[in-house]
Amino acid sequence: MTEAATPQLGLRTQLVRFVLTGGLSAIVDYGLLVVLMAFGLDHTPAKILSFIAGTTTAYLINRRWTFNSDGSRRKFAAVMGLYALTFALQVGIFTPLYPWLVSLGLDAEFMPKMNWAQLFGFVVAQGVATAVNFVVQRAVIFKH
Repeated sequence: MTEAATPQLGLRTQLVRFVLTGGLSAIVDYGLLVVLMAFGLDHTPAKILSFIAGTTTAYLINRRWTFNSDGSRRKFAAVMGLYALTFALQVGIFTPLYPWLVSLGLDAEFMPKMNWAQLFGFVVAQGVATAVNFVVQRAVIFKH
């Protein structure tokens, strides 16, 4: 079926699928962030690389499963533009937030085996980016 013949899923279905996909993508993103930082990469380059892996995962799944899209070049370019915005949001939020949270004592010494500054910084940055991503993808990019 072509995209024009495929009806758009309802808001609830899309939102549930987007959240599930986002959860998986966040695991990829956060998991890679933790691994890269554990190997000594500074928090900003680690976040850049983990963001790329997480958003690639999200795009590939959301394009088909959430938004029933064929993945045209135009839509791919639009999603990459949106991801550039969400990249700026995520890295722009995480970069100053992480050191600030560490300065509050929310690093690994706060609770052994868990870097709360890393987790809280990730969750805040991811939450803002996810909200922007869903609204723009549903209302603009993958609108039928």
